[in-house]
Amino acid sequence: MTDEQVWLPPRARIFVAGHSGLVGSAVTRRLTADGHEVITRGRGELDLRDAARTGRFLADVRPDAVVLAAAKVGGIMANSTFPVPFIEDNLRIQLSVIAGSYAAGVGRLLFLGSSCIYPKLAAQPIREEALLTGPLEPTNEAYALAKIAGIVQIQSYRRQYGASYISAMPTNLYGPGDNFDLQTSHVLPALIRRFHEAKHDGAAEVTLWGSGTPRREFLHVDDLAAACVLLLRNYDGDAPVNVGCGEDLTIRELAETVRAVVGYGGRIAWDTSRPDGTPRKLLDISRLTALGWKPAVALREGIAAVYADWQARPAPK
Repeated sequence: MTDEQVWLPPRARIFVAGHSGLVGSAVTRRLTADGHEVITRGRGELDLRDAARTGRFLADVRPDAVVLAAAKVGGIMANSTFPVPFIEDNLRIQLSVIAGSYAAGVGRLLFLGSSCIYPKLAAQPIREEALLTGPLEPTNEAYALAKIAGIVQIQSYRRQYGASYISAMPTNLYGPGDNFDLQTSHVLPALIRRFHEAKHDGAAEVTLWGSGTPRREFLHVDDLAAACVLLLRNYDGDAPVNVGCGEDLTIRELAETVRAVVGYGGRIAWDTSRPDGTPRKLLDISRLTALGWKPAVALREGIAAVYADWQARPAPK
């Protein structure tokens, strides 16, 4: 660990790859508020899977730092049905941005992975050392392997070239701008939409996948963004850093909370023929909290804010 002047100087120029996504938009907001110059490019301007174009862009812009938040993401259904883009697109993005950053002389890079990199039956709470110690959850194995490759790529650039590149592994995230498409969304926005539509339609019951017994941890993206800035300023280690809130709840408890926030009065049924996924996934965040970080957004208040944000969006045409 060292001071801010070395790792992330004030008003640094930072390229946020994936700035329009849930994570990237939160990181962009935080960096801008902290006085940094944030550089962005939309998908129509720059396809990050194209290594040659990405390399030329980075060589032309020469940012002081890069935050790699761009990724192909989705829930259990999307991961299970379309594993090819989840491994291929993510590998291409990571190879393009990390290799292109180093070739362009970028001195600082933060790669954002996912808690799904850890073994399905890892000891709880999950420490960073659990990586590659057991089999992965089959439903998102392709995505997880791509993210593991990104961690190893970061570590390889550190070891071979001495690059000050680091990686962070967020838990399940939610926040403004989340994806509410029921075919590709994660569990929390999917629950919000399901209960909202059931309330609107007057449905007596909502059927949810699985048993409701798996336990999950949820972190607001604004808390993740604060952690990212802290890591960029103060962390320069080889090991990835877990980013979570340190508490979890069952999917059943989450569903009850979302139902209360939405105001749906009907029943919840559980389709146990559908997969549950990993039984529990709680991150050990002691490495991050040792740097002085703690989350600020309580789950129920965060869900209410996300629901209000989604309701305020313009209706799709």
